[in-house]
Amino acid sequence: MRARWPIALVAALWVAAFGLDRARDWVAATDLPPLTLPSSVEVVDRNDILLRAYTVADGRWRMTVTPDEVDPSYLAMLVAYEDKRFWQHDGVDWRSMARAVAQAVRSGRVVSGGSTLTMQVARLLEDSGTGKVSGKLRQMRVALALEQRLTKSQILQLYLNLAPFGGNLEGLRAASLTYFGKEPRRLTPAEAALLVAIPQAPESRRPDRHPGRAAEARGRVLERALRDGVISAEQARQTQGERVPDGRQPVPMLAPHLADRVVAENPGVPRLKLTIEAGLQKSLEALAREAVQARGEQLQIAILAADHRSGEILASVGSAGFLADRRQGFVDMTQALRSPGSTLKPLVYGLAFDEGLAHPETMIDDKPVNFGTYAPRNFDKIFRGTVRVREALQMSLNIPVVLLTDALGPAKVIAGMRRAGMAPVLKGDEPGLAISLGGVGVTLHDMVQLYAAIARGGVALPLRVMGDGAPGQRVMSAVAAWQVADVLAGLPPPPGAPSNRLAYKTGTSYGHRDAWAIGFDGRYVVGVWMGRADGTPVPGAFGADTAAPVLFQAIGRISRSLTPLPPAPPATLLVSNAELPQPLRRFRSRTAAFELTADAPVVTFPPEGAEVERLDGQLLVKLRGGRLPLTVMVDGVPLRTDLRSREALLAMPGAGFVTLSVIDAEGRSSRVRVLLK
Repeated sequence: MRARWPIALVAALWVAAFGLDRARDWVAATDLPPLTLPSSVEVVDRNDILLRAYTVADGRWRMTVTPDEVDPSYLAMLVAYEDKRFWQHDGVDWRSMARAVAQAVRSGRVVSGGSTLTMQVARLLEDSGTGKVSGKLRQMRVALALEQRLTKSQILQLYLNLAPFGGNLEGLRAASLTYFGKEPRRLTPAEAALLVAIPQAPESRRPDRHPGRAAEARGRVLERALRDGVISAEQARQTQGERVPDGRQPVPMLAPHLADRVVAENPGVPRLKLTIEAGLQKSLEALAREAVQARGEQLQIAILAADHRSGEILASVGSAGFLADRRQGFVDMTQALRSPGSTLKPLVYGLAFDEGLAHPETMIDDKPVNFGTYAPRNFDKIFRGTVRVREALQMSLNIPVVLLTDALGPAKVIAGMRRAGMAPVLKGDEPGLAISLGGVGVTLHDMVQLYAAIARGGVALPLRVMGDGAPGQRVMSAVAAWQVADVLAGLPPPPGAPSNRLAYKTGTSYGHRDAWAIGFDGRYVVGVWMGRADGTPVPGAFGADTAAPVLFQAIGRISRSLTPLPPAPPATLLVSNAELPQPLRRFRSRTAAFELTADAPVVTFPPEGAEVERLDGQLLVKLRGGRLPLTVMVDGVPLRTDLRSREALLAMPGAGFVTLSVIDAEGRSSRVRVLLK
């Protein structure tokens, strides 16, 4: 008889092992539901702060979070309350299951549950019920399979992302943002306890609808946490005065227009990181609302701020509010085509400085003038006579800038805009003289990019919200860019604004439809547009009165003090009008002495568009006509002011494209653009 016991034991062990192997095979053969569910697309700022999120296709908030992004006290409270042996069991806590069954048999009803966190994950993945035996068995099988294929941390992450919190909230992060207005990295014990309690009965414990029940459930979790040593007695006392939130807070929606745009441009990308700074974005959105609050129901505003050194956009406010109200807040006015008014004038002056047409101290006429049927007038219909170019730009006079545009040619102004990365839209096929007064369609983004190029010494750098940027083309020389900035920095600030030498320009389009103010210091550039989204006039709206005060407030919210503008480049001609070369002392339009005649100077070598080799850094220049002495300029910088021959070797500043200008003693001129090698 004794000899049979070993045989029976071996047989029993074999049967158990066989059964265990078959059970493992049964678990391994489990067809698991998809472990990756759609989650909310998120747009975050440069510091990973949430700017905006989007619901998944069925309208639920399901926002990704990992265990290391969650307050450890919440995780400890969750495991202690829901599944004490979570880190030890294999998906099913057989001890808890046996206890739950025994209690049910003794009392005739369910007293406690034996469901583990892994089993809850199985139920959430398959959206299955808990009441039927078949459903419970399926959850056990899926839970065992999950434990075979995933780590405990991965299973916990699934729970954190799938747990229901009432209404359309799924996952801990969506609940924390909605009920507490913050990420779940730092939670009070009371907040953690509430978030542990809600998923057990998500609809009946919703704090926004049933705050009393939510408070009771939170209390039970806190009692258990104190009993199990998860929280201290002192922490438990501190929770007594903490109220349960009785409403839902909106999920962050900063930079909504920009977020919509980048999401549309990057379909399928779950998380988009922008160069935006959330604190500044929030501050400028508040400033935008304040700016239009007392100005009627239709006035709209847009603000764009960037670091012109890097090209990174730091804040983009498309409207005063992302609403379909009378202001049409859903329209992104940073991207809308509008007339720039006088804000294009700095570009014209910079190009004119480069061409040797003028200098900030050059005298220019502000008198009635006709160009065929086109007769420009100043905004105030007053003529100032002869003024310095510096004053003409600061006073935003129209006649001088049209004279310069005529001398340059409107096509060169358009080409300069395009080199700056702008996309100007013309009313006709060919640009006319009116472009310098706002007769072209541009966006606030384009205008800020232009001023950023001026601030960067004349080199464009495309503004961006994602990725890395690379310098673009040169718009104007470093000397011309500095001269423009120096003139703009001399403008008086609006009443009440600090006198801080911010380089800025205002503009008002025809019919008071657009009010602009764009400015920069040594690091930041900000543009403000105000008007109506539908393009109708805003009586009494001027850039100087309406937009400029907002510009100065925006700059103040970026930095307490201005970053100084750079010093003048070495080649800058810093002299008075009397010390300028004779041809630069007074601007003469093409309708006066600028017309080419038989005696006007002409550059015969190098010819227009030529590629020329320098000889030891020098260029052979051949001239014809003109009254001596001659002045030769390269990119607006005088190279020789007393040339008394018509052939000379001139030292060139370096390789690349240059504009070579020659001006005779009577102010007549000609110029060529060549490539030096």
